[in-house]
Amino acid sequence: MRGDPWFEHLAAKLRRLRREGRWRTMRGVDGPLGPEVTLEGRRVIHLAGNDYLGLSRHPAVIEAAGRATRDLGVGSGASRLLGGDLAPHRQLERDVAEFKRVEAAIVFSSGFLANLGAITALTGAGDLILSDELNHASLVDACRLSRAETRIYPHADAAVVAHILGSSPPGRRVLIVTDGVFSMDGDLAPLAELMALTEKHRALLLLDDAHGTGVLGDTGRGTAELGRVSGPRLIQVGTFSKALGSLGGFVAGAEPVIETLRQRARSFIYTTALPPAISAASRAALGVVDDEPWRRLVLLDHSRRLRRFLTDMGYDVPEGTTQIIPVLVKTETAAVALSERLLAHGVFAPAVRPPTVPTGKCRLRLSLRADHTIDHLDRVIEAFARAASKTTRRRAVG
Repeated sequence: MRGDPWFEHLAAKLRRLRREGRWRTMRGVDGPLGPEVTLEGRRVIHLAGNDYLGLSRHPAVIEAAGRATRDLGVGSGASRLLGGDLAPHRQLERDVAEFKRVEAAIVFSSGFLANLGAITALTGAGDLILSDELNHASLVDACRLSRAETRIYPHADAAVVAHILGSSPPGRRVLIVTDGVFSMDGDLAPLAELMALTEKHRALLLLDDAHGTGVLGDTGRGTAELGRVSGPRLIQVGTFSKALGSLGGFVAGAEPVIETLRQRARSFIYTTALPPAISAASRAALGVVDDEPWRRLVLLDHSRRLRRFLTDMGYDVPEGTTQIIPVLVKTETAAVALSERLLAHGVFAPAVRPPTVPTGKCRLRLSLRADHTIDHLDRVIEAFARAASKTTRRRAVG
């Protein structure tokens, strides 16, 4: 391919990624996923996943998936609007609406597609979208594709949102878009303030609750429940692939919003429906969230414990209350080095580097699980203590 302009261009971009320390490598995980996994032949504690409640291996979830497969087969065979609308899909949508305590819900084949479909179906040329600067990539891409004017506001800064809304022409349709739990920082959006602004200016608020659903709030309903916000102007997007241990995404809210997505969301209309087993597994997982509240309580207790120990050891850990714990390391090479030292001590916590996070904000993103034990946490703490160095800490370990 030498001399070909396309392949020379691609080779140059790949060389640059290596030179800048941004080369990504998939690490082969073997065996069942859980609090520990087999990585490249050795057993390690798993801090890199999103199965927060450990439901992907829950007997009730596995049984539901198996039963649906035996009854209905492996695939759905078509898009929902062209013969692929199976009973498990409809039942799951009713369950999601009940779980989120809203009028209706619609299920997509992934959380990414849910965000893509919702934002592009609800907004267009002439509309205004206000998007948090740290929103997930699926929200960013959806805003770009919507053809609406998109203005990025500083992270979690409701005052800037208020200023923009105050200066917006009367009658203009405005959609505020935010993560509930920000996936790389583990912090929370100021939902009460954003919801108040939404009501005042007759806007809509789209909340991506991927990392809050099943975990946060009095009953695990997510960040909206935690923040005590509700109403027809609130649109909740979520995924079954994180705390619920399955696959797929959903949008839940007022009936006119959901019907609009059924009619106009391209990522719903032109995508093969979820396999029946996946829909059945997700329904079972929602039931476990209600039946086994101890899982989210243990998870958040793990978070408090690990944050406290890492902070006391001198690691740069931002304040937070969720199951996502970032350990900040400024440079790409330092982040990779810390990750490798932890792996040598039996802990799998990959480095996160630009463009996933801003330059100078590299980190290890620790994702805890309800089925991590106290012994697991003690071993993680010991690994961080042994991996510590002058380049990865703000102060000496005491």
